[in-house]
This record gives sequence, C-alpha cells and structure tokens, in this order.
Amino acid sequence: MKISKSVKALLLLSGAIGAGIGAAILLIPVAFHATTGIELGGNISLLNEVRAPGGALLALGVLVMLGAFASRLTFTSLVVASLLYLSYGAARVLSMVVDGMPASELVLVAGLEIVIGLACVFALLKHQKSDEALA
Repeated sequence: MKISKSVKALLLLSGAIGAGIGAAILLIPVAFHATTGIELGGNISLLNEVRAPGGALLALGVLVMLGAFASRLTFTSLVVASLLYLSYGAARVLSMVVDGMPASELVLVAGLEIVIGLACVFALLKHQKSDEALA
C-alpha cells in the first residue's frame, strides 16, 4: 500500500523529534536537561538512569521514521508514535496534578506531546480505514 504524503511527513517529523531528543538525552544528558533548569550533577547512578530512556527514545524514533519509507512498518510506526507521545504527555499532566507545575518549557512540551500523539492517532485511524477499504 502506498503511504500518503501527510502520513510520511508525520512519521518523519515525530520520529525525528523522538530520535533527536533520545540522542541528546543519551549523549549529552547534563546539557540537555539544563535547558529546562534541571541539574543532574555528577551522580553516576542518576546519569545512568537518565541515559537509559534516551536510548529507548532514539530507537523508537528511528522505528517511527522507518514507517515513512516501508509500508509494512507504517501501522506499527503509527501505533508506536501514538503510544510514545501520548504516554509522555499524559505522564507529564499527571505529574503536574500530583507534583505541581514544572518549568514553563516542560508545560509546553507536554502540550506538544499530546498534540503530536493525537495527530498520530488520527493518522492511524485514517490508515486503518484505507486498509479496510482495500480488503
């Protein structure tokens, strides 16, 4: 099945964001987190704990981008992107309710994660309908 240009663009954008943030967290966690006022310091265990999800984000971002080029991965990539962004956004909202408001940049990030996640859900539903129409 041919992948629509809008789905390709969404997968490339959401995958690149995830992979880029993942790479930054994995490779330069202290500098990356400092951009929102988070100080990681030199705690080796904390750095280890922070780098691990960076590696996962990098890998998932690459998988999401691959769905823009390989039609057999498009459905999987849309599911992964939907879950990835909506789970991060929902977890941030939960944290705001439980812990209080973080730096304004992180509130903005939560909003963007939810918007990207919902866009991926919409694309997933549209993709499923087009698959059903072909069957």
